[in-house]
Amino acid sequence: MFLGLVAAVHCPLDSNAQNNKRSIYHKGWIDFNKNGKKDIYEDPAQAIEKRIEDLLSQMTVDEKTAQTSTLYGYGRVLKDELPTVEWKNSIWKHGIANIDEELNSVPNNKKAATSYSYPFSKHVNAKNTVQKWFIEETRLGIPVEFTNEGIHGLCHEKATPFCAPIGIGSTWNKELVNRAGRIVGREAKALGYTNVYAPILDPARDPRWGRVVECYGEDPFHIAELGKQMVLGIQSEKVAATLKHYAVYSVPKGGRDGHVRTDPHVAPREMHQLYLYPFRRVIQEASPMGVMSSYNDWDGIPVTGSYYFLTKLLRHQFGFDGYVVSDSEAVEFIASKHHVAADFKGAIEQALKAGLNVWTNFRDPQIYLDPLRELVKEGRLPMAVLDQRVKEVLRVKFRLGLFDEPLVQDPKKADQQVHTKADEDFALQLNRESLVLLKNKSNTLPLSKANAMKVLVTGPLADEVSHTVSRYGPGNNPSLSIYQALQAYKSEKVQFDHSKGCDIINEGWPGTDLVPTPLTHAEQAAIAEAVEKAKKSDVIIAVVGEDEKRVGESLSRTSLDLPGRQQHLLEALHQTGKPIILILVNGRPLTINWADQNVNAILEIWFPGPMGAVAVAESIFGDYNPGGKLSMTFPRSIGQIELNFPFKPGSHADQPSSGDNGYGKTRVNGPLYPFGYGLSYTTFSYANLKVTPEKQGSGSIFTISVDVSNVGAVKGDEVVQLYVKDKLSSVVIYDTQLRGFERIHLAPGETKNIAFKIKPEDLELLNHEMKSVVEPGEFEALIGSSSTDIRQREVFHVE
Repeated sequence: MFLGLVAAVHCPLDSNAQNNKRSIYHKGWIDFNKNGKKDIYEDPAQAIEKRIEDLLSQMTVDEKTAQTSTLYGYGRVLKDELPTVEWKNSIWKHGIANIDEELNSVPNNKKAATSYSYPFSKHVNAKNTVQKWFIEETRLGIPVEFTNEGIHGLCHEKATPFCAPIGIGSTWNKELVNRAGRIVGREAKALGYTNVYAPILDPARDPRWGRVVECYGEDPFHIAELGKQMVLGIQSEKVAATLKHYAVYSVPKGGRDGHVRTDPHVAPREMHQLYLYPFRRVIQEASPMGVMSSYNDWDGIPVTGSYYFLTKLLRHQFGFDGYVVSDSEAVEFIASKHHVAADFKGAIEQALKAGLNVWTNFRDPQIYLDPLRELVKEGRLPMAVLDQRVKEVLRVKFRLGLFDEPLVQDPKKADQQVHTKADEDFALQLNRESLVLLKNKSNTLPLSKANAMKVLVTGPLADEVSHTVSRYGPGNNPSLSIYQALQAYKSEKVQFDHSKGCDIINEGWPGTDLVPTPLTHAEQAAIAEAVEKAKKSDVIIAVVGEDEKRVGESLSRTSLDLPGRQQHLLEALHQTGKPIILILVNGRPLTINWADQNVNAILEIWFPGPMGAVAVAESIFGDYNPGGKLSMTFPRSIGQIELNFPFKPGSHADQPSSGDNGYGKTRVNGPLYPFGYGLSYTTFSYANLKVTPEKQGSGSIFTISVDVSNVGAVKGDEVVQLYVKDKLSSVVIYDTQLRGFERIHLAPGETKNIAFKIKPEDLELLNHEMKSVVEPGEFEALIGSSSTDIRQREVFHVE
């Protein structure tokens, strides 16, 4: 069955040994324990639970504990690209739960670069060789899982790259996210990966936080809807999806990242309604096979050592039936950062008893397995607890078919199945739909190719591509800068020039955010050069914002203004009197108040994929009409933070810039751009909102429909958003809550009827006893183009 799949292995085996190994492969089953008979766990016809019990009964303590550890792949922990004779003396000679990022040439890590990541078929042959070692050289032959990151494309060399997750969130397109998941799953399966660490379900409520770029947005319903589709897409390819980061991870004190990642100031009701909501929904509706536990504590208890989070909530209430893997160093932090265990050994005891299945860190597994085995020997970790943790790991391996088909059968297929032309086209469409038009004064955009014009393309990110590649996405794909993409529109009538203008940051930044320093002569000269070229141009396209060194994991900020001298550049360009089109490259909302008031047009592009600049150029010249919507509120100042959606009544001073906390009093009020906001080159109208029925019992479903029309001159996309308001409740709840959205495409003059279903759980609240209930009373359905641009509203009643 598996003959011919063996690639060259570093450890030489004599021909008799090879023949003996091959004899374990029989038609329809594999003799994993090499005893010459078909054991229950080796029999595909047996029920999974029986196979688990049979295998567990044959395992030693060393073999059981080995199934609770991750081994990081080549260039991380593994020193060998392929198995060697020394592996027989390694800690993984008894097996291992999973190998992470094996031979993937992870971006930005030269130590992990390997010739076995590409061509894809070569990678699969190498992966099969590693898997065969575990099957043939360990006593019970338990296959390993091959895990990998995949939040915006599989983290493998030359896999299909997507735009950053914050851009994916801005598409508001559930079908598109499902297709993205299917591509990630298909590529993972073709390359021999069995488990993808995606999606991230953390609500990004504080834009200072570094990992905003890796999240879908700030609203739990929006995140749950998109996250569900990503999981369904990945797992449709018989690959596990692992959710992260569970739980309450995304709101460290002050938005600080790095080793802080703790002390979230979140009340219990808020925790359930905002931070646990996406995990609960996705677990119950998409059945992911993995969850990653987070580094942080909540209310003084580290999540990775919390029985409440890992067992009571996750398994008993949410119904999770996969296995929990720790984020790297989360177990160590129980002792080293949180100081609620005396040492690493005590931390391991807490984590395993709490419900953790697999430890992960960028260290040799022996560091973890030795103290774990001591805990078992000393009786501090009961065998029943260890058995339960191992069962949960094995169950996923059986569900994935690893005991029936552990090897990729046709490695050559990977060369045709990974990063196809169709995948490239899809990635471009995802980039298109991620674009959000924030301002378009006097229809500055789109520019016309038919008009003669000179265009200056300037700014530190105009001819930069580093932000198109992420640690958690594919690497080594060709990238295109904004300036390069715009050059495709060069003609006798349209001419482009370029001047960088300034660097992304200046010397002394971010300290110069606090105490400004004069521009150096070099900085003045660079801005002056851009200004001189601007004076000779008809239009200025300024590409400003952040790069991958300013936003991402462990990169929180104390200011949300444009970094460095970029504001100086914009103000100098504005003095020329020429129209300015601002292209915003960033991984988080920025406080671009001056730009909003002074430039002519603003296009938010987030962190696009390697070829995302094509979509930007298309939008500038009208070949594509941007229709994305913000999935995060843009504050006017960091002094307003937290300012996000949903919010409690009065917590935002009722939103408008008036009243006791309004302009002219003590503070600036209201968002710069609200949640769900985004413009278009066309105009949409809403009519005929209907709620059916208008009144019914608490266990029933309401249908809410509305007609949406394109009343403008060009085709475009609209994101129809449904919000619900509970007019009277027994506890304080959110002012309005997103409860439905649909992205639709309309030609000029076209009308579509959009219908939403409001289920009982969409109207639930947590009452005084923290029980989910639907209270009878009056509700209001609000439908519109953003959380503040409500076009239609109608009252309905729950009896």
